[in-house]
Amino acid sequence: MSEKLKKEALEWFKIIVTALVLAFIITQFIRPTLVRGESMYPTLVENDYLIINRIAYKVGEPKEGDIIVFGTHLLQENGHNKDLVKRVIAVEGDHIKIENSKVYVNDKLVKEPYIHDNYTEGNIDMVIPENKVFAMGDNREQSLDSRYEDVGLVDEKDIMGKVLVRLFPFNKLGTVK
Repeated sequence: MSEKLKKEALEWFKIIVTALVLAFIITQFIRPTLVRGESMYPTLVENDYLIINRIAYKVGEPKEGDIIVFGTHLLQENGHNKDLVKRVIAVEGDHIKIENSKVYVNDKLVKEPYIHDNYTEGNIDMVIPENKVFAMGDNREQSLDSRYEDVGLVDEKDIMGKVLVRLFPFNKLGTVK
């Protein structure tokens, strides 16, 4: 093998190894996800392509207002567990109360300019236990969330990450609040 061919092969090897290492590192910190359904309308809509921060809650705690992605025991048509995108409304130790379509956390009415139709169904009165969060979609009438037994309170260990940015559609590229 000629010296020139060896140098070129070594350069290609370095490029490929560097790309694989970078890909591995990036996937440890972020993860893409696609919005399915209308439960987060108007904040997020069907087919919004999101990047989630996978380490946000390894170094910190979920906060009220965070938009999170979490795994559930619910099954999709393809047999895989369903991931949900919802907004954190209350965290461990908080007292949440839903009555007369209003949401109260620690006896304070939660201002929710992001919700669709300004209506929240359900009667909830509970203190959030340790390592759990209460999460709901912004489109309350179309959201399967912590108000319902099928989902219930979200265990912090099931949270995959915090929504960081919306990549698509391009005209809505940027952070999500």
